[in-house]
Amino acid sequence: MKIAGVQMDISLMDKEGNLSRIIEKIKETAAAGASLTVFPECALTGYCFASLEEALPYAESIPGPSTDRLQEICRELNHSVVVGMLEQAEHGVYNAAVLITPEGVLGSYRKIHLPYLGVDRFATPGDRDFAVYSHPEANIGLNICYDSAFPESSRIMTIEGADLIVLPTNWPTGANHVAEHAINTRSMENGIYYCAINRIGAERGFEFIGKSRITGTAGETIATSTGTDPEILYAIIDPALARNKRVDRVPDKHVIHRLADRRPELYGKITEPHGLQPPKRD
Repeated sequence: MKIAGVQMDISLMDKEGNLSRIIEKIKETAAAGASLTVFPECALTGYCFASLEEALPYAESIPGPSTDRLQEICRELNHSVVVGMLEQAEHGVYNAAVLITPEGVLGSYRKIHLPYLGVDRFATPGDRDFAVYSHPEANIGLNICYDSAFPESSRIMTIEGADLIVLPTNWPTGANHVAEHAINTRSMENGIYYCAINRIGAERGFEFIGKSRITGTAGETIATSTGTDPEILYAIIDPALARNKRVDRVPDKHVIHRLADRRPELYGKITEPHGLQPPKRD
């Protein structure tokens, strides 16, 4: 399976312009032979909204007008996409990512871990379990940005059968070490492919660092952006490698299996309520 990630600038509150640029890039990556293209977090809307009231007009349902237009191009090109957007919540918005195929919306994800930054200051926390979607070519899990700092999310999706985890992200200045280390680690510890696609440009005083990256099942970097310019990453992934968790480094002498070797009966502390107050959410 050939996948692509589009590192691009996003225009705040310009949903129509962003959607047009996304469609242009889908045509380009499909012509290059990719069957899945990943775009950044909030690629349809921009991220640094000043209030919930400012963000609300740019949220929509899933499926909805934008996903319908993306399905049209996916059907035309026999292609699939993952795009970040704002989804309507009952009394607010979710920071969401949607997986669209030629047949329609295959799945969506609502960001669970919310930093005090951008629209996440006002967004409704995700309320669904981590899920894996059966694409014809690979089993795909969805996360968004800050979720990559919580290894439990990737581990759960690995247990659920993910071959590839896709992470639309908006890493700003200060997130360099996450971009350079966390993505490879999530791949290595789970034996999966990981595709983290960041935006570039500036928005209301925040600079976005690029550093998009696709990593392989051993934690190796397959493709990475070279800077903060617009760029498209391509990689070939083999789901069969992600499904074989046994690693025979020295036959009969050094063998590991990071799922079978787990000791979940000793991990209960992770699931205990912590009682800590997230920044500014009081």
